[in-house]
Amino acid sequence: MSNTLHYIFDPLCGWCYGAGAVVAKVADLPGLQLKLWPCGMFSGAGSRAMDDAFAAYAWANDQRIAQLTGQPFSERYRSHVLGDRQQRFDSGPLSLALTAVALTAPAHEVRALKSLQHARYVNGEDVTSTAHVAQCLQGLGLAQAAQCLRDGGAALHAAHTARTQQAQHWLQQLGVRGVPAFMLEHDDGRGELLPSALLFSDPDAWMAQLPAA
Repeated sequence: MSNTLHYIFDPLCGWCYGAGAVVAKVADLPGLQLKLWPCGMFSGAGSRAMDDAFAAYAWANDQRIAQLTGQPFSERYRSHVLGDRQQRFDSGPLSLALTAVALTAPAHEVRALKSLQHARYVNGEDVTSTAHVAQCLQGLGLAQAAQCLRDGGAALHAAHTARTQQAQHWLQQLGVRGVPAFMLEHDDGRGELLPSALLFSDPDAWMAQLPAA
């Protein structure tokens, strides 16, 4: 039986994007199952309008993340996303899209997350638009997930609600306020929060905590 690493995140969290390279490596580890749990931190009541003050704060934070992780934040992202006052800061469409992938092609959820984050932070695309996110899924060859997102049926929304509620329950249970957060579930059902101090400063040392590493 393999251990399971539960990754709790929000797709519009810059630090979660910064952790993307580590997440991709973890997904390839044998003997370890990675499960994604979008927590809805920046959707619903957590979403907000994009204004000058928030855009400046986000860009300053993004530059710090880029320096620590090497993940790119392009000028096109700065102008077309942070500079767009019609585009809300809302992770709902992305989280719903990832749930659609989880329902129809779960083996591709990590790939979809990486591609959708790249679309925002590098290509400067509007991933707060459900129609555009569906097009992105279609371009990844995830036609069934794209149609599931377009249909927006009750089953999709129920699954999405269940996932976000589970993620929020774990954050509360573990006493964690922010993301990314990683909970390792052992064969015997025990769960432990992996300290994230090394995640950005020394990712190899952080990965050494994993039994499969």
